[in-house]
Amino acid sequence: MQSIDQVIATAAEANPEVLAASGLDESGTVSFQAQLPQPLQQAMVGFIERCPNWDQYRLVQAAIAGFLIQNGVESREITRLYVGNMFRRESLSQGV
Repeated sequence: MQSIDQVIATAAEANPEVLAASGLDESGTVSFQAQLPQPLQQAMVGFIERCPNWDQYRLVQAAIAGFLIQNGVESREITRLYVGNMFRRESLSQGV
């Protein structure tokens, strides 16, 4: 299974504009925008207000990584990202 970086690199070889359009920066981070249904956005805001050691980026990363793991993606990098977001020391000390 190819990583997203491999897919982007392959596509970029065929068409250099793909890399610019991918949003990938030098650190390997991809930035994207998504529209959320209002109830989901309100639930996210409520959670973040109750748990100040979480932010929107950490929450979305943990949610995507958890979804992928639950649906059969076998990747140490994804597992590390999920566990790292879910079980940070500050999360455990605050009971979240």
